[in-house]
Amino acid sequence: MAGVRVREMGGADVEAVSAIRVRGWQAAYAGLVPQGYLEAMTVGDDARRRRELFARPGRESRDLVAVGERGPVGWVCFGPARGEVPGAARAGEVYALYVAPDLIGTGIGRGLLAEAHAAMRGQGFATSALWVLRDNRRARRFYTRAGYAADGATQDDVYEDIHEGVHRDVTLTELRYLREL
Repeated sequence: MAGVRVREMGGADVEAVSAIRVRGWQAAYAGLVPQGYLEAMTVGDDARRRRELFARPGRESRDLVAVGERGPVGWVCFGPARGEVPGAARAGEVYALYVAPDLIGTGIGRGLLAEAHAAMRGQGFATSALWVLRDNRRARRFYTRAGYAADGATQDDVYEDIHEGVHRDVTLTELRYLREL
């Protein structure tokens, strides 16, 4: 992570974060999420949604960016767990973690995750949760190396696939991973 520092995300970072998120989805989920869904994603649409979320009063999530010579190159969003985590008095959740696809494997994701963990501990969370697609082996290996383990909880997400004008829903299963902070 040489030459990269982590800081709080600001409103001026929205476009760059949206580009990281959209390109990250398109790279990480190719072959896992319907291609029509991935192709329909745009940085402009994501940036509009991100600005709305970022400006929402009383928002409990936090956003950090990893910044290098070319500006933001990674992003993590975290906050209170969405849903009950059995056995955890107070649980946080990593909602999203993305790194520019050409920089995956350089330590930026590990650095962002470490900063998110430290911030969650500082907020009094004892456990961190996150959800990862069951078939995303690369992400599952990453989170396992970071100390997470699947706890057996699952949830299904439905994605719309548009292929040659035909719409169909595709259901993908996510696994919950937990880690003590």
